[in-house]
Amino acid sequence: MVRKSLFGKSPVKGDTLPLIRRLWADWMRPHARTLSVVLVLVALVAGATGLYPVLIKAAFDAFTAKDQRAILLAPLFVIAVTSVKGFSLLALTVLTNKVVTRIEADMQTALFGHLVDADLAQVSRESPAAFTQRFTTDFLFIKEALTRLSTVFLREVTTIIALIGAMLWIDPVGTLVAAVTVPFIAHPIGKIGKKLRRVAISTQEQTGQMASLITESLAGTRVAKTYNLEGYLKAKGAHTFDEVRALKMKAANARGRLDPLLEAGGGFAVAAVLVLIGWRILSGESTVGDFTGFVSALILAAQPIRALGNLNAIVQEAAAALQRTFHVMDEKPTIRAKPDAAPLTVAEGEIRFMDVSFAYGSESAALKGIDLVAEGGRTTALVGRSGSGKSTLLSLVPRLYDVTGGAVLIDGQDVRDVSLTTLRDAIAVVSQDVLLFDDTVRANIAFGRPGATDAEIEAAARAAAAHDFIGRMPEGYETRVGTGGSRLSGGERQRVSLARAFLKNAPILLLDEATSALDSESERLVQNAIKELMRGRTTLVIAHRLSTVRDADRIVVMEAGRVAEVGSHADLVAESGIYARLHALQLSNDLDPVSVGPITPAA
Repeated sequence: MVRKSLFGKSPVKGDTLPLIRRLWADWMRPHARTLSVVLVLVALVAGATGLYPVLIKAAFDAFTAKDQRAILLAPLFVIAVTSVKGFSLLALTVLTNKVVTRIEADMQTALFGHLVDADLAQVSRESPAAFTQRFTTDFLFIKEALTRLSTVFLREVTTIIALIGAMLWIDPVGTLVAAVTVPFIAHPIGKIGKKLRRVAISTQEQTGQMASLITESLAGTRVAKTYNLEGYLKAKGAHTFDEVRALKMKAANARGRLDPLLEAGGGFAVAAVLVLIGWRILSGESTVGDFTGFVSALILAAQPIRALGNLNAIVQEAAAALQRTFHVMDEKPTIRAKPDAAPLTVAEGEIRFMDVSFAYGSESAALKGIDLVAEGGRTTALVGRSGSGKSTLLSLVPRLYDVTGGAVLIDGQDVRDVSLTTLRDAIAVVSQDVLLFDDTVRANIAFGRPGATDAEIEAAARAAAAHDFIGRMPEGYETRVGTGGSRLSGGERQRVSLARAFLKNAPILLLDEATSALDSESERLVQNAIKELMRGRTTLVIAHRLSTVRDADRIVVMEAGRVAEVGSHADLVAESGIYARLHALQLSNDLDPVSVGPITPAA
């Protein structure tokens, strides 16, 4: 479940602190007990580090005073302190990795769940490869920052505090002198961090485009080779990779400025202290032990200060990834059931489109004022050229999209007022774009009705003319179909999809060119099965070949998002309109209407 944001939509620009607060409130707080143990371990590590300069000062003072007992005890104290620090570091690493990997998995699960539940409009805005990149590259930044914040930040901050305490105890005046250099270092580090944030956002977006390009190019290898597009793809790839390289160089150069800055700042601090304490030793105000202990503390503090400077760069890159992640999570789906939604009750199965209009976002309307009734238990066919709105109209029935005007009713019930679960349970869909999951044939058919018996699954496969080819596979129904069904032919994938619809046995059937990928023999078998499946069910069917819909109870001709003609096959042929011209063209030329372009009514 996606946790509720404390700040509404994530800002595209802004400070890192609100993102960290949200990260803590939404994802880290459930692990507060383990994190409290982490804090204890951090304190032990920092305390042990802070004792180093104190031990060094005591040892040099003992050497100067020739205190034999102190000289003998000093090595034992060093062993004890280093042992505590070493075992604390080990436990700190183990616990931190446990918490961070758990948070990463929880966030990935939530993001994936959100995308599964998201509207088609949201998911279709980016390519699958770009979304995949969010789960990989973006989460690498987030995981790295979480690890560093849980260990490096806490450890180094507490270590610096412990070392400052030791320095104040040894020489308060020298500590103030060293502190003067801090503002001169902190300001440019902050500027570098802001630049890294901007570059990181651009880099992550460009990396997503790169992933999309790779996926698209490799998937389209057949077309690329057929049309000699290798040169075009190589040039496009080189341009994209170079843009990513340029952004990475900007980030690397910005990060590269940190070490020289920190090194020079630390050098000025040490030089100032050397002058001050050296003068005080000569005047008798300090001892060699004070000098050695203070300088040791100052040198020990340089490492955590440098680590914090580098941590800022990592945090800024992670903040950019968090912005992108939270921005996706915060976009609530608009297609969801009302809190008081009643279950859909299907009696006759009548589907009524009442003055329906629809537009994809800010684009021009795809459907305009559709008034249409698909009678219950009968077959209504939608025909017309590509882009006329047939598939869009079908998508409104199971609420893959919501109408922007008018209403879609099933037996008088507005589909927006009933529960999504019962609405979609009442509808079986078979489209020309077949999607199978990387699972067994049996599982892909069983998605039509989870819990179906093996006998019911095989009966559905027989009805879809799929049982024979499944039986010829080495593992039969237990054969894995591969990613997207890649191990099956187009016709085989279509028949498995049909078997899924047969198994669902829903009262409403939506067919979008369901036999387009079948060879002649399979098409004949499946057409006979589909006729049996449609018997007594409300069926909306899209077909480009008019021969497949001539027996429909009602044929609706669509043109430019509107209903142009309605009637039976015989009536429409007699009217000498759009349908008659489509029919005549197919009879004489055996052409698919999608290839003949716009059709206008005869004069």
